[in-house]
Amino acid sequence: HIATSLPLPSERDHLRPRIDLIAFMIDIKSKYSLRNVEASLAHVDASFFLGKVCFLVTGVGRMNYCSVEMNAIWKLRDVYCSPVLFCELELEGVRVATAQRLLRMLQICAGHIPGVSALFFSTLMRNSADD
Repeated sequence: HIATSLPLPSERDHLRPRIDLIAFMIDIKSKYSLRNVEASLAHVDASFFLGKVCFLVTGVGRMNYCSVEMNAIWKLRDVYCSPVLFCELELEGVRVATAQRLLRMLQICAGHIPGVSALFFSTLMRNSADD
């Protein structure tokens, strides 16, 4: 399911499936997308930040047109203890690889991968980002 911002409308709560992963998309060329993500973060339960949230930064192939400071991205990663994925949506190979990575993250967050929890996976992502 895709939403442009949070909170989600409550009138369909009874029909909404369980939410296993939230991927916040930030277009590096748009300060508005960063502000929208920052405003939406206030509507996410604190328990989701334990391995069930990630930030997907798009437009990274055009860093010369960047409107969002990378420090703001790193701050989100650090404050919310959530991984950051970078993607260039205009390149099919990168888009497919990113979709596969997100799908794998979703499988882990939903509990479909035996022996790996969302919290453990988040810790692995964090440690690899620090190297």
